[in-house]
Amino acid sequence: MRGSLSLLFSFSVFSAALLVRCHASPAKSGGVQILRPEFQYTNPKLPPRAFTQSDKYEGSSDLVHLRYHMGPVLSSPINIYIVWYGNWAPSQQVIIRDFLASISASDVPSPSVAEWWRTVTLYADQTGANISRSVRIADEYSDRRCSQGKQLTRLSIQDVIAEAVRSKPFSIDHRNGIYLVLTAVDVTVQDYCRAVCGFHYFTFSSKVGYTLPYAWIGNSGKQCPEVCAYPFAVPGYMGGGGPGALTAPNGDAGVDGMISVIAHELAEMSSNPLVNAWYAGEDPTAPTEIGDLCEGLYGTGGGGGYIGQVMKDQRGSTYNMRGRMGRRFLVQWVWNPILRACAGPNALD
Repeated sequence: MRGSLSLLFSFSVFSAALLVRCHASPAKSGGVQILRPEFQYTNPKLPPRAFTQSDKYEGSSDLVHLRYHMGPVLSSPINIYIVWYGNWAPSQQVIIRDFLASISASDVPSPSVAEWWRTVTLYADQTGANISRSVRIADEYSDRRCSQGKQLTRLSIQDVIAEAVRSKPFSIDHRNGIYLVLTAVDVTVQDYCRAVCGFHYFTFSSKVGYTLPYAWIGNSGKQCPEVCAYPFAVPGYMGGGGPGALTAPNGDAGVDGMISVIAHELAEMSSNPLVNAWYAGEDPTAPTEIGDLCEGLYGTGGGGGYIGQVMKDQRGSTYNMRGRMGRRFLVQWVWNPILRACAGPNALD
């Protein structure tokens, strides 16, 4: 819930990459067939986080006390209603749609987004009903004119949803629906870039008419990519040190950075939709949720300044999961309640 300001104020130094001949594609040179590896493993070295003394690697059962507080989880098929707030390029929308569609895709090679979501589905409510594996985009609404202005507060985001409900009219799906408000690069939001890259909560009946789980995530491409799209952008004060930012797998640092935040918030919204289900800590107004426990971890060996072992393709793009339509994404891991550690489908152990 607290957003994904992972690995703030840090610089990137690459360790030597271990070349792996995996999923090789053939090429011919002088009549001789040469195998070119589709990807190589790499373990980007990042410095320790500035605001934590934690030395845990991929989570720690000794330090984490995740508990169930008797509230509901999203166990019914999940319908996502997207509100595109501001001016969005069609190419950006397609990347996000493909990621969301990948959550339930069954024909994607490992490591896949669908396999990542299976960790989320391990969480259940008091009846034993697990979070649903069925996630789909049910409807979309474009608020290009920014009906609530270009400077939003946390509360006015609920007005954005209310406007979508009135204008579409958007479905009031109080059984299976979750609402995703995505703001464009020129829209500012309270605490954005300073404290959060996204958050989730639930609507007030006085605003929308129902209590509906929702999340907001912003496109940081112009405002603070070095914070909310890290490691696809780096702070300017780094100068020329190190090899610089990682290359975004879909060619858009702002949107590729958004993908991991969207994943973070969807995982937490599904396991803690009304802020009374799965979280660590005693304060429900500031819960530590299954995404928060794994911020900055993307692969085996992550933690203590490393994002972990991820993959780099022939173009130099960095990713750790595959999606539909040949898409690739870099998505942070989530807390596995069985392993009592952070986990993802690209784990090497």
